[in-house]
Amino acid sequence: MRTEQASDGGRVERPEPKVVVGAAIIQNGRVLACARSAPPEVAGRWEFPGGKVEPGESETAALVRECVEELAVRVEIGERVGRSVRMAHGRSVLKVYLARLLHGDQPQALEHAALRWLSAAELDSVTWLPADAPIVAALRPLLAAG
Repeated sequence: MRTEQASDGGRVERPEPKVVVGAAIIQNGRVLACARSAPPEVAGRWEFPGGKVEPGESETAALVRECVEELAVRVEIGERVGRSVRMAHGRSVLKVYLARLLHGDQPQALEHAALRWLSAAELDSVTWLPADAPIVAALRPLLAAG
């Protein structure tokens, strides 16, 4: 819980936002994009793979777990990319980390409708979820630099 100032000058307790982590998996100058298969209101929109951080789990451990569950790959997590992004419903915040595949693993679309490797020039060829869009902007110069 965090304490904030209420509009009437008093104090109000607000729950900490849940953390959702994403992996910007880069290979050969391209980043992996994943098309959502559900729920219907976001199906077909693109995101970085990842998910919710469970209680007692670190952000990086959650991301390693999510990549195994969603893509059947093992990854090494690097630095954060971009800023934390408040998600549409306001109860969660998205944090994306750079990542690389380990041991020649190739991602499989276990929970997504499709996967695509995108270069810097191709980032705008898909419709990103709103929370992922600021990360795409931060990622563009990293991909362009090679």
